[in-house]
Amino acid sequence: MSSEQSNDPLHGITLEMILNHLVQQYGFEELGTRIAIKCFTDNPSIKSSLKFLRRTPWARKKVEELYLTSIKRK
Repeated sequence: MSSEQSNDPLHGITLEMILNHLVQQYGFEELGTRIAIKCFTDNPSIKSSLKFLRRTPWARKKVEELYLTSIKRK
């Protein structure tokens, strides 16, 4: 048996973990500025944002890219 390591930097990180990190770091107002999607600007919540992001691949990709950028800065 060999232990394979994934080259995916998001391996093991859930969308909820990503979103919680970004909301804690930027807040919904700043997220709405950085990524112009309604779930961040119009009555935002973690639950509604997760629902939207799970159904919208292009938006999820933007959120994942922002997350990767934000953790590289630390």
